Amino acid sequence: MSKSALVVVDMINTYDHPDAERLLPSARRAVAGIGTLLGQARKAEVPVVYVNDNFGLWRSHHGELLDTALAGRHADLVEPLRPDENSLFVLKARHSIFYETPLAYLLGQLGVSRLVLCGQVTEQCVLYSALDAHIRHLDVTVVRDAVAHIHEDLAVAALRMMETNMGADVRDAEDVSF
Repeated sequence: MSKSALVVVDMINTYDHPDAERLLPSARRAVAGIGTLLGQARKAEVPVVYVNDNFGLWRSHHGELLDTALAGRHADLVEPLRPDENSLFVLKARHSIFYETPLAYLLGQLGVSRLVLCGQVTEQCVLYSALDAHIRHLDVTVVRDAVAHIHEDLAVAALRMMETNMGADVRDAEDVSF
């Protein structure tokens, strides 16, 4: 089996943006699946990489982002997913986890050839990240009950595109093995 990494996309979040109200119900449902994945990955000693928007605060570090999210109105969505002492953290600027980040280098250093993607938003950051992983010849698993969406119809289409066009393995959290 390929060496895997669990990548948690944009879940350290204040939910203080224009689409938050549409995203919140789906994010609440995704937390359980992401929690399952975190438990499985940590037990298997698989690298867990949080790749997160920086809220436009370029001087921020991951601890500050976590503190800001935990102090927000939706800390209940962040607390169960908080990074542990072994978690890795990469800041991103926009959409893809690879765009202008050191993630590809980090994955190479770790010998990772398979990404298990979870987080938000299915039809945006998760989709673009899966495509960028695919063009880097990485195997991709997208966990359907551990991703959150703004537009359900677009999320369904995005999951189908990832599976059909990118060869992504789309499955539920309980069916993921590391």
